[in-house]
Amino acid sequence: MRVRSLLAALPLLLLSGAAIAAPGTVVWVDSLNLDNMLQDFGTPHARATVDGNPLKLGGKTFEHGVGTHASGVYEIPLDGKAVRFDATVGVDDETNGRGAVIFSVQVDGKTVAKTGVLHGNDAPQQISVPLTGAKMLNLIVSPGVSGIGFDHADWADASITLADGATELPPIAIRPQTLDAEARIRILSPDPAPAIHGARTVGATPGRPFLFRIPATGEKPLTFSAKGLPAGLSLDAATGIISGSLQKAGTNAVIVTVKGPKGSASRSLTITGGDHKLAQTPPMGWNSWNVWGTKVDEGKVRDAADQMLATGLADHGFGYINIDDAWEDKRNPDGTIQTNEKFPGMKALGDYIHSKGLRFGIYSSPGTTTCGGYTASYQHEAQDAQSYASWGVDYLKYDWCSYNGIAKDHSLPELQKPYAVMRKALDGVDRDILFSLCQYGWGDVWTWGADPSIGGNCWRTTDDIQDNWGSMHAIYEDQAGHEKYAGPGHWNDPDMLMVGVVGFGNTHPTHLRPNEQITHISMWCLLSSPLLIGCDMTKLDQFTLALLSNDEALDINQDPLGKPAGLISNEIGIGQVWARPLFDGTHAVGLVNPNPWISKIAVNWSELGIKGKQPVRDLWLHQNVGSYADGYSIEVPAHGSVLLKVGKAK
Repeated sequence: MRVRSLLAALPLLLLSGAAIAAPGTVVWVDSLNLDNMLQDFGTPHARATVDGNPLKLGGKTFEHGVGTHASGVYEIPLDGKAVRFDATVGVDDETNGRGAVIFSVQVDGKTVAKTGVLHGNDAPQQISVPLTGAKMLNLIVSPGVSGIGFDHADWADASITLADGATELPPIAIRPQTLDAEARIRILSPDPAPAIHGARTVGATPGRPFLFRIPATGEKPLTFSAKGLPAGLSLDAATGIISGSLQKAGTNAVIVTVKGPKGSASRSLTITGGDHKLAQTPPMGWNSWNVWGTKVDEGKVRDAADQMLATGLADHGFGYINIDDAWEDKRNPDGTIQTNEKFPGMKALGDYIHSKGLRFGIYSSPGTTTCGGYTASYQHEAQDAQSYASWGVDYLKYDWCSYNGIAKDHSLPELQKPYAVMRKALDGVDRDILFSLCQYGWGDVWTWGADPSIGGNCWRTTDDIQDNWGSMHAIYEDQAGHEKYAGPGHWNDPDMLMVGVVGFGNTHPTHLRPNEQITHISMWCLLSSPLLIGCDMTKLDQFTLALLSNDEALDINQDPLGKPAGLISNEIGIGQVWARPLFDGTHAVGLVNPNPWISKIAVNWSELGIKGKQPVRDLWLHQNVGSYADGYSIEVPAHGSVLLKVGKAK
């Protein structure tokens, strides 16, 4: 059963009920062992803030208290030896008005006091809670908004009044650091039996080049066949690459089959021809920025293409090889964009990528220069689109960057203008180029990115991701509510993946812990996000490869129904439930623990709009866990996730 808050926010939080005994000995919380206090940033300080400064709330300095940071929890055993807890709480003045925190107090597992969201510079609040007979006290701070920036939370003057006759509290046992718990994942050996993965539906414009590599695994050699291919397309039986050009608009149901030494497998692939039919499912592939930054070169891009096949990731549906910033040079006298010395032959590079059945992506900006200071597309949009088409480009990331110096302001017409210009330019070439808007979510781009005049196939909803929990956590929480604006052909983009060896040119293994990486992939799949690998493809370890090749998770991302998950439950101090319907009548559910402690999280079938006994499958453990009548609950690691499929496929 879930814990429910018992109080709404009040200026003074004081519970009636059990009688509070006469004042006895007062124990300052800052005198206790704080080694068991868990938090998402920094370390707790006795009689000081998380940054080591004097505790200060509302202009008043406090001699006693504990400075901590959201998310955080402090578990204090009582064993019936206390009668009251008191504290003054708020965001410390050192943040200069920044930060937002919720304070909660749990007694024996029940939330008995909770503030509203306290922002920096808000007046502090008092909490007073009876503890007579209580066994355990939990002091919890949670982010008041997405992210944890400047969430410097003070439990000022925090004290516990002992019961008559008690002289001290029980000792605080130090528990292991749960953030470093073993990854909750089962790594499977490759299955020799053939299987088809990836998108079940693809789209293209009639008359333009078509390319699709059927993603399939199994013991090699594999051979491919297809029934019902539309006119203009052909299949290479040895590679599984479908190419050619659709002759007319319409929807075609194609049955593709793969055969190998250990059997065969078939699956339906819907091929749709028409205007603006790209990205029927979220794009999957690789982008150079998160690993190489401006140090990218042609050799690194070719390596990524080679490794996409060598590692087998192309067999799981990853298909784009995208160059980000730093390929550009100056323009010719006629205005044609030139590549720099790191990319001597862009068309040859595109041909190389296409020869593997992969697609080719590139980057630019609507301003005069890119974010890296290279030549961008301002007043050369049509020329650049023609250059991209001649090189065989299939994907354009269009990054706002220096356009700030051109736009009059951040009004909606000014935010939309440069993307409408490039949309028109892309429509004028004879090649399908997926259009990825990158302007960091300004102007609520999810509400207008798919407008026909803009024609975005995906749009960044956030600032750039970093390889740390605070960044990734803030980004996925910010997606709540955006799901209704996304669907086939147009997707919310919370930025590229941060697993493996990353670093923007100064490479290192991701700073995300293993369970945090599981949450990263789980949420990006649930949210129907573009899945663009951002790591060094030549240094893929077994764990990273297992994360990126989990077909059960990837199937959620590529589900043809195209309905991203929404946040259906968010219990402060407990966890979150994200869920989405799937095309086969089942539901994908993510039980997500944003806290730095283990938490038991539950989903009720009523929240999914279903009833009766339902089978449950755990997608990271790759096992059926049973059938349940009303719901399912499980302990979830700190910062971890449990990804489920609920229901029986039709």
